Amino acid sequence: MRTGLYESHRRAGAAMVDFHGWEMPIRYDQIPAEHLKVRESAGLFDLGHMGRLELRGPDTVSWVDHLVTSDIASLEVGGARYGLVCAPDGGIIDDVIAYRLPDRIFLVVNASNRETVVRWFEEHREGRDAKLADRTLEMAMVSIQGPRAVEVVAPLIEDLPTSLEEMPYYRIAPARVLGEDSLVATTGYTGEHGVEIYAPGDLAIGLWDGILQSGGELVAPIGLGARDTLRVEAGMPLYGNEIDRDVNPFEAGLGFAVALEKGAAFVGRDALARVRDEGPRRKLVGLRIESRKIARSGMTLSQGGRDIGKVTSGIPSPSLGVPIALALIDADVRQADGIEVDIRGTRFPAVPEPLPFVSRTRKKRKRAL
Repeated sequence: MRTGLYESHRRAGAAMVDFHGWEMPIRYDQIPAEHLKVRESAGLFDLGHMGRLELRGPDTVSWVDHLVTSDIASLEVGGARYGLVCAPDGGIIDDVIAYRLPDRIFLVVNASNRETVVRWFEEHREGRDAKLADRTLEMAMVSIQGPRAVEVVAPLIEDLPTSLEEMPYYRIAPARVLGEDSLVATTGYTGEHGVEIYAPGDLAIGLWDGILQSGGELVAPIGLGARDTLRVEAGMPLYGNEIDRDVNPFEAGLGFAVALEKGAAFVGRDALARVRDEGPRRKLVGLRIESRKIARSGMTLSQGGRDIGKVTSGIPSPSLGVPIALALIDADVRQADGIEVDIRGTRFPAVPEPLPFVSRTRKKRKRAL
């Protein structure tokens, strides 16, 4: 499949890859240069591959609250909330962002899991008076991230309830973008503040070109390669790497998104309550690799001759200038040193680092382990 911006990417010389069935740009320039453009100024992403779902009807809130771990009933209109869709055993089916609007809840889900999430919701509607519509192919979704992002995109947005500069993090509001009814959200996946825009599909090219023209040298198009390095620095999990059906939210450091005490029971609640009370078997950690070599996903970690876990994501960090990694390791690992990673038969020190490595939107943990 192709987003409405496919031809724009090709004209810009993007290297294209298959990403869960979508032809997407992996890079336009070198990935480290694109990464630093976002950290230092602003970068523009095509996120048309992400799933966009609308849920409407009198029972919409109870439906979503039943299937998402975070507290959706308490979410105010205009708010956004991160959450997980879990199986009865607590394994993660997907991670989502739920936006509450006056007449609906808008869910953004991963490209790889869109059809699975749609089926899961329909299978668990249980007679509720509400309906789900998949708007993925009807809507454009672009994201501009970085310290200059708001400055770049603000001239294209009108009729917001407040100014874009005053809009808090993790909010959504209706607006006019290039004269068309759209949604503007202050969310992102980079560790930087920014704006995500949901607009009619036929506005995609005009919106993309308009942002690049508005920003001039302040902004550049960014591919999925730098999006990945940015989210690893920010300690943000990726489905299929840090989280999947065999990982529960507490293992992945996402316990903040599990509202066990909310009014509504939800699928997976009992299993997750047991994990909270007994403690998870594994934990997600950040590691700095003391080598010029990169610790890639699946590589084994050991301590004192004992295998303790696996790397889930590893990159050469453009911001820090050293290799870093995310890893799932045994929960009983406490020692702050002595961890090694096996990189193609040679073991190198892997030093625990508090997460996130780099972020303007997330507070750094006080301890690494």
